[in-house]
Formats: sequence, C-alpha cells, structure tokens
Amino acid sequence: MNSYSAFAYVYDQLMEDVDYENWVDYIERIFEKYNIKPQNIAELACGTGNITNILARRGYNLIGVDLSEDMLFVAQEKARDMGVEVIYLNHDMRELALPSELDSILCICDGINYIIDEKDLLKVFQNVYNDLKTKGLFVFDISSYYKLSNILGNNTYAENFQEVSYIWENYFDEDRSVCDFDLTIFSKEGDVYKKYEESHSQKAYKENEIVEKLSTVGFRKIEKFEAFTFEKTKNESERIYFVCEK
Repeated sequence: MNSYSAFAYVYDQLMEDVDYENWVDYIERIFEKYNIKPQNIAELACGTGNITNILARRGYNLIGVDLSEDMLFVAQEKARDMGVEVIYLNHDMRELALPSELDSILCICDGINYIIDEKDLLKVFQNVYNDLKTKGLFVFDISSYYKLSNILGNNTYAENFQEVSYIWENYFDEDRSVCDFDLTIFSKEGDVYKKYEESHSQKAYKENEIVEKLSTVGFRKIEKFEAFTFEKTKNESERIYFVCEK
C-alpha cells in the first residue's frame, strides 16, 4: 500500500496506451443501466486522476482518495491543467470517512487487489457501504485470480521507451494467493537515466470471496461482469467488474 512514490512520476508514460475516455464511457453506461444520475462521486485509489479528472470534466462532483502523496500531486497538477475542480484527499481507504453520503463510490484499475488482508477488505467494503446513500452504487474492478496467477504470475515483462524503461518481475505465491511485483524503473533525467526500485503486491481474490464480503457488510444487489461489457464472467476473464447497490 505504500508504493507508488517514484512510479507516480512515470505512471502516465507507461499507461499512455490506455483509453481512459472509453473507460469513463463504460462507467457512465453502468450508471445508465442502473438508472441513477449521480452528482457526488468518490474514487478510491484514484492514482494520478486519469478517471477522476475526466469524470469531473463531464460535470460530476468528484472526491479523489489515494494513499500516495506523489500520485495525488500528479493528479492535482493534471486537474489544474484541465481546468477542473476535484477534492483530492491523502487517505487510507481502510480507514475511509468521507465528508458526506455519496451517490456512487468507484475503485478502478486494481485498487481492491492492493488490499492484501481479508479483514482489511471487509473494513473497506463496510466503509464504502456507510458512505453511500441508499440506492447508491459501489463500482469497482479487480484483476482476476486467473490473471494474477496465470498471466502475470511468475513472468517478467520489460519495455523500453525514449524517456523511461522498466523491468517488471512477478512472483505468484499460491499459499498466500498474492502476486508480488518487483519493479525497476530507469527514468531519463537530463543526460542520464536514474534507477528507481519499488515492490508491489496484489491479492488474487476469487469472485465468491468478494461477493461473500460484500453481502456481509449489507450489499444486497451485487452483479459482476466481464470488464467493459455486461456479459457474464468466464473462467479466463482477466478483469472483472462488480456493481453493488446499497
């Protein structure tokens, strides 16, 4: 949970092929499907604000929450450049206490996977439930057990760009159901490349484990979908969306 320091400043370069506008389109399709017109939204583990700032530009009132001060600094700079107003909070979502009840709470792009301890996950879900209005939506995605154990686990990835390069080594621990990532980044600074090293871990949750905990805290309508669709998940789904109504 304490990662994303040096990584914060190269994150957007490494993720430049992600179509965040389409990602937000999908979130809005979820709102339409569930017949809600949210005004006040929080995004947990918002990172550098790619989703948060686009939603703000589309007219929603946004709170962005992240544990990394560095990621939030980048998010705030981008919001300023885009001319949007977002309340960014440096906060641990395991201890979440938002200022008012919200129409929707989001946690996009693996934020839930970073909650390694299952008791902590239950706390996160309880906090979200408490901070939602009645009929409010909790929308989040996970990298699936299949993806973390079979696609990323025990594999090494590397890419070389003009301004930044990285080596990403992954190790999947079956006993803990955790994928540990060792990330080495080479970032160009002036005429030299500076080396940074970070370690990250993600919990590989199975769908029934997630649903059980959501039900425990009080969510009664829980649906899950293949990412960016409204189709049922498959055994080899890599990203899974959960939509939960309070």
